Amino acid sequence: MRNRIFMDRTVNVGGISAERALDYGFTGPNLRAAGVDYDVRVMTPYCSYEDFDFTIPIGSNGDTYDRFCVRQEEMWQSLSIIRQALDKLPEGDFHADVPEFYLPPKEDVYNSMEGLIWHFKIVMGEINVPKGQVYQSVEGGNGELGFYLVSDGGRQPYRLHFRRPCFIYYQAYPEMIKGSMLSDAILTMSSMNVIAGELDA
Repeated sequence: MRNRIFMDRTVNVGGISAERALDYGFTGPNLRAAGVDYDVRVMTPYCSYEDFDFTIPIGSNGDTYDRFCVRQEEMWQSLSIIRQALDKLPEGDFHADVPEFYLPPKEDVYNSMEGLIWHFKIVMGEINVPKGQVYQSVEGGNGELGFYLVSDGGRQPYRLHFRRPCFIYYQAYPEMIKGSMLSDAILTMSSMNVIAGELDA
């Protein structure tokens, strides 16, 4: 992180301001590198993240170097969360007894009629989803990964839409590399960690 050659190649390369990042809809490490303190795990906690002690790393320039530094620190924070989770892991079963939504153990499937029926109903999709709509997001490795689901009360979703963070980042890429060298364009794309599968509409 303090190597002069590395810093010369990454500092002030492919930067984006906090304001422009918010305009595009950035989330995750790319937004935090621009200096915006936003993390889904803190703003709308899920899966008991509120019970863990961790720090959200924040950059200042939104450049390639800041994106690198934020991701480096996030790995250490993730390791800390994993250690805390292992220390707090309870003994015995750790799932709800809700047979409509939780696959039964194979032992039950092979040896009891109820287990076999619930397994079949879940795998074959024979359970109706309640009518309504819901949006749920998680803090993925690249930012806010969201799922918007609309149900008409049937077995299949009426509508399902994914909020893919990399699709949003890629829209800002031309602006971020404007006036740069070709080698800077490659570094910028790498530091954004754009996943090609998320670009497919």
